[in-house]
Amino acid sequence: MTVFHGTTIVAVRKNGRVALGGDGQISIGETIVKSQATKVRTLKGGRILAGFAGSVADALTLFERFEEKFDRYPGNLTRASTELAKDWRGDRYLRRLEALLVVADLDHVFLLSGTGELIEPDDGIMSVGSGGPYALAAARALYRDERLDAKAIVERSLEIASEICVFTNRHVTVLELGA
Repeated sequence: MTVFHGTTIVAVRKNGRVALGGDGQISIGETIVKSQATKVRTLKGGRILAGFAGSVADALTLFERFEEKFDRYPGNLTRASTELAKDWRGDRYLRRLEALLVVADLDHVFLLSGTGELIEPDDGIMSVGSGGPYALAAARALYRDERLDAKAIVERSLEIASEICVFTNRHVTVLELGA
């Protein structure tokens, strides 16, 4: 699976809530060109959270395609994600898109890619991007702390990733769904 530089996205489902966050750094090569980008958003009237790693233009295309699939299969994140993954792998134009997409609702978290991956983690924790492995490890460790909710885990995981990964910064955006 491709790892994109300049992004860390992490999602956590815990206790009836889901949080998705991303850092704000955009790099071209070894140069930071923007430090306050927003790589996560709500979709479908706030029912879905989505974040991306990779090309912004490609991610925007994927957000649009995902919303079309969700309109076709209303309320069914699993089916919409499956259909997008199938299209993404099989369509010559979509296959060239350079991005990874993480989508989440209160019941599911999925990673989608152009190579056909549609992955739902066993533990409700997903992370992608250059700082993804660091954020994933941090989130899994923090998840055990009963005092921390999903949002706090995402925030702290991104902070830890920013201390390790040179392509991740501390300007984070975290979105949340749930009670």
